[in-house]
Amino acid sequence: MKPFFIFIIFLFSSSASAVTLTNYIDNPQTVGNARLEVMFWDIYDAELIAESGVFENGKPFALKLTYLRKFKGEDIASRSIDEMRDLGVDDEIKLAKWFEQMQSLFPDVKAGNAIIGVVDEQSKSHFYFDGMKLGQVEDTEFSEWFFAIWLHEKSSEPKMRKQLLGLVE
Repeated sequence: MKPFFIFIIFLFSSSASAVTLTNYIDNPQTVGNARLEVMFWDIYDAELIAESGVFENGKPFALKLTYLRKFKGEDIASRSIDEMRDLGVDDEIKLAKWFEQMQSLFPDVKAGNAIIGVVDEQSKSHFYFDGMKLGQVEDTEFSEWFFAIWLHEKSSEPKMRKQLLGLVE
């Protein structure tokens, strides 16, 4: 139930997504897909994309969330902070800074909207909404903890993590 709302860069058309992703990732292909469901609500579909469909730590990748419900950008940012805190981030000053950055980046979403988050070669995060760049976060520690929401061994959604990483069918 944890990654209730969460982020990432959203594009509508796969062609727009592919053009954008090739700026960061050579031969971007899907690693895995998953759907976040909370009780009887479908929250979002997630897709992990990496070079040749193989995720490797330290290499560029993208996470695409296609929302299936309406959420406020502020709620997405707040839930992301809760998830990072649950993973072990305990620097409240840093979390407050990251919250402000996400709050200024993430728009309100409705069913069908997608946010794509891309981690580049320098471990900086870039966010897109409907093919338009929302902005970026230069802090590499942010990139590590933000994407850990979905990819860390201690993710609140271990089944989703395995699906995204292609570890289960």
